[in-house]
Amino acid sequence: MSKPNDAILVLNAGSSSIKLSVFAERGGELALEIRGEIEGLYTAPRFAAQDASGRAVAEKSWPGSAFGHDGAIEYLGEFLKHQLTDHRLVGVGHRVVHGGPQYRAPVRVDARTLKALERLIPLAPLHQEHNLSPIALLLERMPDLPHVACFDTSFHRTNPDVAQRFALPAELHDAGVQRYGFHGLSYEYVAAELPRLDAQATSARTIVMHLGNGSSMCAMEAGRSVATTMGFTAADGLPMGTRCGAVDPGAILYLMDERKMDARAIERLIYRESGLLGVSGISSDMRTLLASAAPSAQLAIDIYVYRIRRELGSLAAALGGLDAIVFTGGIGENAPAIRERVCRDAAWLGMELDAAANARGGPRVSAGHSRVRAWVVPANEELMIARHTQSVLEGA
Repeated sequence: MSKPNDAILVLNAGSSSIKLSVFAERGGELALEIRGEIEGLYTAPRFAAQDASGRAVAEKSWPGSAFGHDGAIEYLGEFLKHQLTDHRLVGVGHRVVHGGPQYRAPVRVDARTLKALERLIPLAPLHQEHNLSPIALLLERMPDLPHVACFDTSFHRTNPDVAQRFALPAELHDAGVQRYGFHGLSYEYVAAELPRLDAQATSARTIVMHLGNGSSMCAMEAGRSVATTMGFTAADGLPMGTRCGAVDPGAILYLMDERKMDARAIERLIYRESGLLGVSGISSDMRTLLASAAPSAQLAIDIYVYRIRRELGSLAAALGGLDAIVFTGGIGENAPAIRERVCRDAAWLGMELDAAANARGGPRVSAGHSRVRAWVVPANEELMIARHTQSVLEGA
């Protein structure tokens, strides 16, 4: 992409929403032009978009309608046609959660690639099918427009072999039953951004916590992933908004044998009915739980923070020490109470919090004399996808 009016569209499609961002080259860098989201695709769709300054450029709702992903893509196409009159769309970057063992880097998608990625749907049932839906639609309707898939698993392919293996027969590992890790686009952005804040980060041992509705942690050495809390699927590791996190596989067998739960019921339990929501019985939203006086809300928060503490120790052991921690994601960026508790739990590692800086939201939230530095870096997976898309198109 070499012309100033060239633009890249980034799409992040979920089960009931599609987020979009448009980036254009400005001063040699990719700059945000428009950001928007269409939600409630199967209930009551509503759309809102803002320009780079946050000024609203569009708002629309369809009460009582349900037009799904197909209708959303059609509407967004018309919206962008009117918004991008001064730009030429040169490609679309897509967030795709799972790349499996095959895709270790972003790739331009054709029909054959799409089929290969569809075979990974069982590994990420909440995300993969919906990530791929707009790609299939747009490949059919606009076959000449390049599409680039950017994978949440790719960043973790630098993990050593021992970190990627389960203690299962080798045949299963070779068939793809292995640890993949997720939130890689978020971690990759942090790895690129952190050296601007912390000059020592390029050679440091860092643990990044992507804390949000989906939560995970990643141990990085000199900006490369060496271990992460999520595994074969995005249901492993930390408790999340509605996902259980790590659970003894024997408990699953028990539920099948004694509760007579089938695979779909267990899938519903571990992906949609557990985590903060399941423990609290109130909400999957950390903001709601922090504001609640209910004992079950406090218990959900306590379990969440305790599991972060456990995983922090595990990842620090994998690194052989710790120089810095980074908070990102919706909870990591916006919940100073959670950051405070996590940092307090990490005192044994040499972490000392600056309470005033933490209340302000950073970017540095550790005390000046703290041996382990702590930062808040806002997530920007969309920019990472745009950069990857630009790189793939320029290398085509």
